[in-house]
Order: sequence, then structure tokens, then C-alpha cells
Amino acid sequence: MMKGLHPAWICLGVAAVAAMGIARADTASAPTPVQIVQARQAALDMSAATFVEMKHAAEAGEDVTKQATMANALAKWAKALPTMFPAGTGAGQVSVPTRARPEIWSDRATFEARAADYQAAAAKLAQLAQAGDAAGFGAQLDTVKNACGACHKDFQAR
Repeated sequence: MMKGLHPAWICLGVAAVAAMGIARADTASAPTPVQIVQARQAALDMSAATFVEMKHAAEAGEDVTKQATMANALAKWAKALPTMFPAGTGAGQVSVPTRARPEIWSDRATFEARAADYQAAAAKLAQLAQAGDAAGFGAQLDTVKNACGACHKDFQAR
């Protein structure tokens, strides 16, 4: 285990800074579609890294209460995720590659439902971490992974 700043914490910090930059409505200009795509890709990568770190900790039998901050961060990301796919940020609409499929916008109701499933699963994961429920936390990680995968299956190009 690394001493000092853990890579997952660094990732979460970068995500928070990126999100703050996008969320600031008082800036001179709104983020561009390219910036939105780059922010969501970075946040998706960081959420994957956070998930892997929590999975390793659970498998190693570590105290899951120590995962509460990361689980809460994942739950916050899950809540914000649908907002990171505004119109105009799909493949062919921006100058950076994106694997977001057009169905995100053409079947928004299903996308929002998948995102809500992920949000609920991540929120429960955070509750289990805070409660110190190691068995529940470990099982819930699979639920989070399945919810994440269901959305990717329908809305992410391979």
C-alpha cells in the first residue's frame, strides 16, 4: 500500500476540480462541448479507478468504513452523470473521440433509467460503507458493477 496520497484520492481531487470548473455558472463562458466530453471521460475513468480500489479493499478484508469517502464520491458522480451528456456532445459532434452512442439522446428515457439504477446502487454502496457492513458492501459492489455495465451495454460504443 502506498504511503501518502493514494492514486484514487488524487483522481477524486482532479474530478472535483474538473466538476467545479464545469459547474461554475458565473464564468465568462460556458464549457465547450469538447470540454464537457473531456470532463465526463476523465470522471468516468476516475470512477472506474475508484471502484477498482474499493473492490480490492473489500476483497482484502479491509475495514469498509475506510471506503466511505470514495463510495460517497462515486454516489455523487452517479447523480451528476446524466448531466454530463448534453445535446451536441456525441460522436461526430465534437472534435475529440467519444464512445457515447446516439441512443443516449434518441432514447433519453432509457438512458436516464439506467443512470438512476446506477445512482441508487452507488448510494446504497455509500450507506453500507458508512455502516461498516463488509458483507453488504462486497455484495453491493457487484450490484454497482452490473448497473454500470447495463448502461455501457446500451449506450457505449465498443
